[in-house]
Amino acid sequence: MEGLNARLLAGRSATATLEGWCSEHGMATDPRLTATLLRDVDKPASEETRRRLAAGPDTVLKYRRVRLACGDHVLSEADNWYVPERLTPKMNRLLETTDTPFGRAVQALGTTRQTIGADRLWQPLPPGWDQAVPPDPACAPLAIPDRLFSHRAVLFTAERVPFSEVVETYASAILDFRRAGRPADPACGAGPPSRP
Repeated sequence: MEGLNARLLAGRSATATLEGWCSEHGMATDPRLTATLLRDVDKPASEETRRRLAAGPDTVLKYRRVRLACGDHVLSEADNWYVPERLTPKMNRLLETTDTPFGRAVQALGTTRQTIGADRLWQPLPPGWDQAVPPDPACAPLAIPDRLFSHRAVLFTAERVPFSEVVETYASAILDFRRAGRPADPACGAGPPSRP
């Protein structure tokens, strides 16, 4: 989880980073990310969002909410406010009429992103974990919540013009893969190792 979080924070495109993660962990036959556009949903942009996008009160902002999935795994949900006049007609058409992930639709802009917020919504180890007595049994299943962490970022064109603000919330499905070839831990229910 921490590794993916760091990669997303360092990357230029969450779409490309998630597709790489999906491919590396064999989460789907085709590791290409798909988006499900949640239609008839609206969330007005805050004054802070307008300020970060250099969008005055008369500037039109569009809102888009999607779920991003790799195969059967819904990896994240994204709320996106963008300035349509700073995109091409083709990009606007893709965003308004298709389920194309935002990052893929606007990639021709030479997009860069600036993270303005990152929140950990779950921490597997509580404060003081290194001094606590482990629970019994020590290998009990870990209860993982639906939402793990979220990022807020502003997207810029290659000319450093802000055109979108996005809030991405990452789901527990990012951890929904099996490690092929990993041996069972004898201490976690497989019984003691056999003796010669």
